Amino acid sequence: MVKTGRSAPMLRAVCRVQARAGMTTQRRPLVQAEALTRRFGDLVANDAVDLTVYPGEIHALLGENGAGKSTLVKMLYGLLAPDEGRILWEGAPVALPDPTAARALGIGMVFQHFSLFDALSVAENVALALDDDAPLAQVAERLREVSRAYGLPLEPDRGVWRLSVGERQRIEIVRCLMQDPRLLILDEPTSVLTPQECDGLFDTLRTLRDEGRAVLYISHKLDEVRALCEAATILRAGRVVERCDPRTQSSASLARMMVGTQISDVRRSAMRDVSGPVRLRVSNLDLPSEDPQGTSLKGVNLELHAGEILGIAGVAGNGQDELFAAISGEAEAPRADAVVLDGAPVGHEGINRRRRRSAAFVPEERLGHAAAPRMSLSENALVAGHASNGFLRGGLIQRDRMLGWVDSVTSAFDVRKGPRDPEARDLSGGNLQKFVVGREILRKPDLLVVMQPTWGVDAGAASLIRQSLVDLAQGGASVLVISQDLDELFEIADRVAVIFTGRLSAAYPVRELTRERVGLLMGGADPAAAQPEMEESA
Repeated sequence: MVKTGRSAPMLRAVCRVQARAGMTTQRRPLVQAEALTRRFGDLVANDAVDLTVYPGEIHALLGENGAGKSTLVKMLYGLLAPDEGRILWEGAPVALPDPTAARALGIGMVFQHFSLFDALSVAENVALALDDDAPLAQVAERLREVSRAYGLPLEPDRGVWRLSVGERQRIEIVRCLMQDPRLLILDEPTSVLTPQECDGLFDTLRTLRDEGRAVLYISHKLDEVRALCEAATILRAGRVVERCDPRTQSSASLARMMVGTQISDVRRSAMRDVSGPVRLRVSNLDLPSEDPQGTSLKGVNLELHAGEILGIAGVAGNGQDELFAAISGEAEAPRADAVVLDGAPVGHEGINRRRRRSAAFVPEERLGHAAAPRMSLSENALVAGHASNGFLRGGLIQRDRMLGWVDSVTSAFDVRKGPRDPEARDLSGGNLQKFVVGREILRKPDLLVVMQPTWGVDAGAASLIRQSLVDLAQGGASVLVISQDLDELFEIADRVAVIFTGRLSAAYPVRELTRERVGLLMGGADPAAAQPEMEESA
């Protein structure tokens, strides 16, 4: 490392000035994809895709589920090889046989799903991802330096299991930055962050841009794309359909480019009656987590009325999984009356008995929890609905009825698939999400509990799912939505509560809340501190 008399902040300032000066004199692409094509059997995932990203640019890569975004960035990162076309780095063709070659070139990627070992420290997790064999103490020191320099503070010696999801996201980004990338690829980086953490991340990305680095940014949150990115490439069905400056577009126009049609706003009745009878009541629920690194529930209370959508916000890992398990019957409550459904104490009942009481449940993990990967869609429908859907008669499986149910869900929720009844693992993440949500909504349950209903789906699919939840509630059902997406909760919920470290705040009408206040509660602010202002505004 070259030593100079300049401080790190001064060096970064000089880099920013030099980078900006260079960009004004010549505009040379950093990375280019030329006619990249990738096939999986008969499916053409990328069809002659062109992409150009410049130094000092935050470039959005947009598209609906199955549009080909993941395939494209996996080729740029060396995880997949193109069948046709080529990749150019600073104008010269390059081969990327694996991620090690991509990193050596200067390409880093932060994936949507974390790849961290909970039992290891922050520094140990970072060391595992580096291509050199530096001593752990040296890795820890570099980690401190880089995390401070980019406003992403981390303690190298802390165990990952003790960290919030936002802190885990920092680890993924910092260990990528420690490899000094010139192109940073980010896949849905804000899906698990509070609004305050998002603002901090955006500041970091702007710093990277000002240093002359390029950022390729994948997100379904179009408002943040418009605020952050100066260029966008939009894919549809594996092809580039548009290039634009997202700052000159509305979120609606970007969504229309992505899906090819106008995205409808969620329609809600102006005269919603949410004062119906209490359908679900959770009282003084204390529930130890079965996971040693999970979050135990402490004194949780909530009431959900007929015709109401109650939203529960919170950063992942604060007890959402445990709350879902307690309400669905996957975990037994200490007392039968800790969970009451339509006046009946069900705390000791299992999930099938609760389904027979007209309750339906959609867990967060769609592949592995909501659906068995190697089972067909009809078989998954049988596993989830045999207690209530009439798929069994006289002990015999009614296969025609199961296939008809799959067809109904496919039609109603635009589930895009090849064969009529594929295995769950053969669907894209967004299409599987539409299937597992749709199969429960079409049952028309009296109570629906759903976690992250639009996680990882495009704008069109998100609008469809949210409208279906609203329609279900307007038909008299009770809907409990556990989500980290505040925009989603503010769009569809009647009331919102916040869960933090296993404790649930009071639920407030959405009209009395702001995103900033909910974000503070998600970050651990005392819920009682919000009460006086709420009462004044009521």
